[in-house]
Amino acid sequence: MKQVDKTDSNRILDFAAAGMWWQITKDTKDTNGAFFEAINVLAPGLEGPPQHIHPHAEESYQVLEGTLDVWIDGQWRLVKPGETATVPAGVPHTLKNSHAQEVRIINIHKPALGFERFFRRMHTLIASGKMTLPPKNFGSLIRISMLFVAHEKEIKSTNPPHGLMRFLAFVGSTLGYKLPD
Repeated sequence: MKQVDKTDSNRILDFAAAGMWWQITKDTKDTNGAFFEAINVLAPGLEGPPQHIHPHAEESYQVLEGTLDVWIDGQWRLVKPGETATVPAGVPHTLKNSHAQEVRIINIHKPALGFERFFRRMHTLIASGKMTLPPKNFGSLIRISMLFVAHEKEIKSTNPPHGLMRFLAFVGSTLGYKLPD
């Protein structure tokens, strides 16, 4: 695995307020769009994203430390160090860390599509205090919905339904909410 200088702030996505910290190990440019890879560190008790699909990409989680709970197509599975869980395109999934210690994983989205931009935009919203995860206020709910809708080629929520997120994104646009570039 490529070593990344931790002082390179362009490679660090600190979602501390949400209980995550990421180090991009291979960005979209590094792989010519073949995949996007990051080491994700998940705090104990992290609930993870809403149930979702990636319509055109496979996602995998390789556990380096700790135990990851992964829900794939209706089934929860524990993934331990040295193990990998792979989610084919179009299959509903989510993850969480229900354990007392942090989890460190290698997370890959293949192909890269616009995942890097999605995560960088999410990072900007969280770091600026404009969004909490999970969404704890109206503005956060609107912004996460807008983000999912802007990147529906990469990610679509299944619970809550994507149609609801589309409606909330429309409401946000109407009210003048904007996403970062």
